[in-house]
Amino acid sequence: MTVTRPSARAALASVADPGSFTELPVPEARSAPDGPIGWAGYDGSRARAAARTGEQESVVVGTARIGGRETVVISFEFGFLGGSLGRRTGDRLEAAYGHARAHRLPLVSLIATGGSRMQEGMLALTQLQRVARQSVLTRAARLPQIAVLRDPTTGGGWATLGAGADVVLALPGAQVGFAGSRVRPADADPAAYTAEGQYAAGHVDAVVPAPELRDTLAGWLRLLTAPHPGPAEPPAALAPAAPAAAAPDGSGWDAVLRARHPDRPRAPAYLDAYFEFRLPVSGDRTGGTDPGMLCGFGLREGRAIGYAAQCGTATRPAGYRTAARLIRLADRLGIPVLTLVDTPGAANDAAAEQAGAGAAIADTFAAVAAATVPVTTLLIGEGGSGGALALAAPGSTWVTPDSYFSVIAPELAAAILKRPADQAPATADQLRLRPRDLVELGVARGIVGPADFRSHSA
Repeated sequence: MTVTRPSARAALASVADPGSFTELPVPEARSAPDGPIGWAGYDGSRARAAARTGEQESVVVGTARIGGRETVVISFEFGFLGGSLGRRTGDRLEAAYGHARAHRLPLVSLIATGGSRMQEGMLALTQLQRVARQSVLTRAARLPQIAVLRDPTTGGGWATLGAGADVVLALPGAQVGFAGSRVRPADADPAAYTAEGQYAAGHVDAVVPAPELRDTLAGWLRLLTAPHPGPAEPPAALAPAAPAAAAPDGSGWDAVLRARHPDRPRAPAYLDAYFEFRLPVSGDRTGGTDPGMLCGFGLREGRAIGYAAQCGTATRPAGYRTAARLIRLADRLGIPVLTLVDTPGAANDAAAEQAGAGAAIADTFAAVAAATVPVTTLLIGEGGSGGALALAAPGSTWVTPDSYFSVIAPELAAAILKRPADQAPATADQLRLRPRDLVELGVARGIVGPADFRSHSA
């Protein structure tokens, strides 16, 4: 069955503001007959591809406005030798990256490629090194790179432009994988090589239907190019739908019960109240996702802020790695970060240990410690041990009345101390885990009470 794929220019037109695309001039180098390794018939193949597509190479590069924001755009022409990468492709890609850096513009890649061009041998494969170098230089320049995975995105195109982007979007049903369809093991699960499969494995941030792609790209460019001076606002600006009462006098165990109450506000309520608009990033890029960790970027009064928020579940290694990825990306782009802490602790089952729980937690501690942008933390529920502390900003952590922070859960502390289970409440008192205790101990800067909450729309 013949598959009809949009051309490079049709893909561009589907996302760019009408009439805004301007192609970049790219000097075309002369080549030896039938290419650099003398592949018989190569000149004829190129000529037929050009006649069929109207293009002289497998990529079209230029500038366009997307949602009103000037952007460098790379669009692959799959009809030109399967969108393969050769030396002239590398010339165009290098020109696009260079233009993005020279003019301080974000870069969007609309990818549809089968990989490196066999007719140019190893000289085609080395274009991946060239692209990787350009991506690294653009990353060092603190410019965002967004990839859109069209059908197919395989081989070196996936392993450089695609997987190497800051934000990775994919069209539904797109074939995505390092191995193309003709070189995979015969017994390979086809689902693993799809946009949906890569999303489930934590390698893609979102699968976006084609009619929604223009708006989604515009949203991402809006977020990643918005002004972002100074830290995230103090957490007093957060306004969940049902703010908790002021922290009453009571025992440590009372604080634990308030934090565990099923009706207290959770991370989605805080994020919805705080941000006017937000988009998620998903996955740890090593094969995992954790629905209990929400990460992404949002706008607050026109300012971009990154966020990493625990949702009250035991955080899994993939959750920590996703949070660390978000914090490092925000730091590189100069965007402040807000973290919401709410977990009984890190997941400690065998699967979590095998997935590297300790290393993932260590990496999150390191990401927070190394951040050069302001990181602000609000403890909104349970703060269980190092699994919660990994996301907390030293010197910039605030707490809500319905929260607690403890070196370990009271029940586990009692067990470690060889106390009966009914001694957990008394142990909670000894741990000094209440909000007011945390402020007195210098762990938290203050308690966010009901008088501090204000409506996001007020």
